[in-house]
Amino acid sequence: MEKTHVDGADKGTLLLYTLSTCIWCKKTKMFLKDLGIGYDYVEVDNLAGSEKEEAMAEVKRFNPECSFPSLVVNGKECIVGFNEEKIKETLGL
Repeated sequence: MEKTHVDGADKGTLLLYTLSTCIWCKKTKMFLKDLGIGYDYVEVDNLAGSEKEEAMAEVKRFNPECSFPSLVVNGKECIVGFNEEKIKETLGL
């Protein structure tokens, strides 16, 4: 599955599942960038075939509603939607 990396401070393994057309996904990316946090992201709607299936299975594992954005923190916790306070709290900011 193709991931894009954004450089920044290391706050653990952050994987953001997004849709390229989603305004809330764009806001979450901008928020993390403004905080100077490093993360990886996957634009699920730009994937095809088995890569898309794999990404959707991962999203569903952490977020059964399969809504976007879904920010998976250290492979354990998922922050669903654009939630500035929850992101800051979870990342210890």
